[in-house]
Amino acid sequence: MKRIWSKGVSALLVSIMVGGLLISCTNSSGNGDNGEGAEGENSYKLKILHNWNGSNGSDAITPVEEVIKEKTGVTLEWEYTKGSETEKVNQIFATQDLPDIYTGPAWGGELDGIIKAAKEGQLVDISDKLKDYPNLSKSIAEENVPPALYEKAIDAYDGKKYLLLQNQPATNEDGMDWLYGFYVRKDIAEKVGVDPQSVVTKEDFYNFLKKIKDANLQENGQPVFPLGGFSNGWAVGIGNTMFYSGASYVDKGDGTVEHNFFTKGYEEYTLFYRKLVEEGLMDPEAFTQTDPIAKEKINQGRIAILAAHYPAILDASKEYVSSHPGSDYIPLGPLERADVEPDRPVDLGIQGNNVTAITKNCKGACVDAALKFLDFMASDEGFMLARYGVQGVHWDMKDGKPVANQEWFDKFSTDTNMKLRKNEGISIGLESLTGLDRINSAAGGDIWAEQERLEAMENARKILRPNGIHVITAYNPGDVITKAPEWEMLKPSMDRMGDAWKEAVFAKSDEAAMSIINELREQLRKTGYEKAMQFTNENLKGKDVVTVQMPN
Repeated sequence: MKRIWSKGVSALLVSIMVGGLLISCTNSSGNGDNGEGAEGENSYKLKILHNWNGSNGSDAITPVEEVIKEKTGVTLEWEYTKGSETEKVNQIFATQDLPDIYTGPAWGGELDGIIKAAKEGQLVDISDKLKDYPNLSKSIAEENVPPALYEKAIDAYDGKKYLLLQNQPATNEDGMDWLYGFYVRKDIAEKVGVDPQSVVTKEDFYNFLKKIKDANLQENGQPVFPLGGFSNGWAVGIGNTMFYSGASYVDKGDGTVEHNFFTKGYEEYTLFYRKLVEEGLMDPEAFTQTDPIAKEKINQGRIAILAAHYPAILDASKEYVSSHPGSDYIPLGPLERADVEPDRPVDLGIQGNNVTAITKNCKGACVDAALKFLDFMASDEGFMLARYGVQGVHWDMKDGKPVANQEWFDKFSTDTNMKLRKNEGISIGLESLTGLDRINSAAGGDIWAEQERLEAMENARKILRPNGIHVITAYNPGDVITKAPEWEMLKPSMDRMGDAWKEAVFAKSDEAAMSIINELREQLRKTGYEKAMQFTNENLKGKDVVTVQMPN
């Protein structure tokens, strides 16, 4: 890790020599970072990896970060991920190009990678320090973490603690339903004469895409793609719930589960998407494009139907919609769900979305600086600072509730690319470090949400959640299988599933696609899948298990 030398470096060296103070952190201490801190305080520049593809920050240190520096003595240096989050987490530990603080997804290969790092001694054990940091202790208290995640990631190291969970809803009212789904541009639906709510079955969906393609729509001389997504295919595959229950592991009907990769529904799902690609119904670059390129296409008006969660779609399309009234995206369906009763509430795995850790790159006083910073961010003050900005500048308390400053509300409402907001320090990743999610129960809701946006979200909720939602609290087999003796041998094959699916979708024929799927199935069996599933099913006996799930 690059060492940052301050203007007061000479004084620092003297201080170390005289006082015998050993600082083994990313940055030096002394009269503040670059001599700017208050006299007598230590000041550290901590490097944070925000492992979310497409995230980005500001042009310079922001007003919010200035407050953090004032409160904690910490200056932040950000690194944002461009590309696969799973590859990134594996890369930093393989190359030892480590940040001081890591934060990233609390699921999938990203979570597996950070758990592996903990077991290999790549992270700092904070178990003996938590008593001094009450906000961090609260965020990983057993009652505040989903049970399977607690056993797998938080309390999995013989009493030691390495990971912090972020953004777990503190109460039910804090649970965020992101409203994942397919959304179509209203003007295009009208142009081809299709009521978006009449699109219910997979056949309806295919026919709708075909109608859009047959309309031969153009924007500035370029074709409009019937279906598109964001970077690296996020989240065009959410149509899987039309073919199986959506969960990674499905009920076999005999009291056991198996991975959806081995089901008939998975085959149909794969061949359906292959058909979309083959017939030009989906953007062929959907799985390879970067987030900026994806958003450029949306801003050019070249995507008719988008698959993602609604906030991302509203943000990405804001600029185009403002210059093309009536082109806003509205929800399809709701689409049918395979193997699920029609009146069943939508099953959502609402849980924390980030795990955070201090890496071994951060030593000694650096660890204390990192914990002080993280504990402040997890306080109510830090929570509201990250989301609302600086109190007295961007917002104020009125009648006990936070209220946006009208000047800044007006500025942000025209900030279509979020640049102004980021340059103030909002939405640059700090919200991923704020402990339990208390946006409604403690913080009074989203003060920056425009009335028009709130109405759009509420309208989408009425359409997509006619039977309400069900928050999943059951055990996920995906967390249990990682404890199987065969897991280390099996994991590389499991990690291949996503890539194999994409290869199959772009195969030249259905037979070639199925060959790719079946070859990986055979490889999975050879690397211990069946024994690992036996272990998983035995350990899930008598427990409530996740076998139905919608994206969230």
